[in-house]
Amino acid sequence: MVAIDPLIAGGVVLSTAVTDAVYVFFNAAVSARRRVSAASWSAAWYLLSAFAVISYTSNWVYVLFAALGSWIGGYLSITALDHGASTRRR
Repeated sequence: MVAIDPLIAGGVVLSTAVTDAVYVFFNAAVSARRRVSAASWSAAWYLLSAFAVISYTSNWVYVLFAALGSWIGGYLSITALDHGASTRRR
């Protein structure tokens, strides 16, 4: 049986959720050709990914938590982008 530290698992989920959300915003900035915004999101993306990579490489089970966090981050960031777009249309 593999031992899972709930704090590390939660940290991996949170960090990958935030990392994935930042990645979505990075892609939105690139698509909109906003150089400073894209560069800033890119830098944040790499900084945030460090915790998840370091955490789950010590135990392969944490990859599952990283995948969960990635899904959450992608879902919430697209929701935020859709909400922002509908607000701007009003």
